[in-house]
Amino acid sequence: MQKEKLIFYVLVSLVVGFIIGAVSGIKYATKDTGRGMAGGKTKEQVANMPHIPEEEIRLLEDALKADPNNLNALISLGNIYFDTNNPNKAIEMYSRALKIDPKNADVRTDMAIMYRNIKDIDRAIKEFRQAAQDNPKHLNSRYNLGVVLLHDKQDFKGAIAAWEDLLRIEPVGERAERIRQQINQLKELAK
Repeated sequence: MQKEKLIFYVLVSLVVGFIIGAVSGIKYATKDTGRGMAGGKTKEQVANMPHIPEEEIRLLEDALKADPNNLNALISLGNIYFDTNNPNKAIEMYSRALKIDPKNADVRTDMAIMYRNIKDIDRAIKEFRQAAQDNPKHLNSRYNLGVVLLHDKQDFKGAIAAWEDLLRIEPVGERAERIRQQINQLKELAK
């Protein structure tokens, strides 16, 4: 019986590790494409997304039954729900992960994106700001805060401030140049 449990836990750990690696690889490969937030995917992009087998979800849920505080399983499951556009379940998993690791700016930013997807804009803004506060060098929280302030609140000055804050951390590079261009356009519109 002990040997079977050990084999089960080893298999679950391998699957969880694979999922974390795959999700991280996907996020890294699509990082900073200029498309903004994940909710901005075209129908073609969504149709071409890799299908997440229900078996992986079941294995992660089993891992959480065995250890409800399994941070990697919570984040992996949240990421699967994020990628498959299931914002309420993603928010649930990310919230649980943040109870264990409250200063995880990446998880908080992903959760904020999901709040935006369910149109809870004020909560999304609050979470982006908290992520930026928790990690003073976190770029994505600042970038996405600017996107939400601009597109959802039509707060040009707030978006400019969020992106200027990002430029203080990352003053050079392709993204920095795009953001400078956006700031200049917004300043013209705000006149």
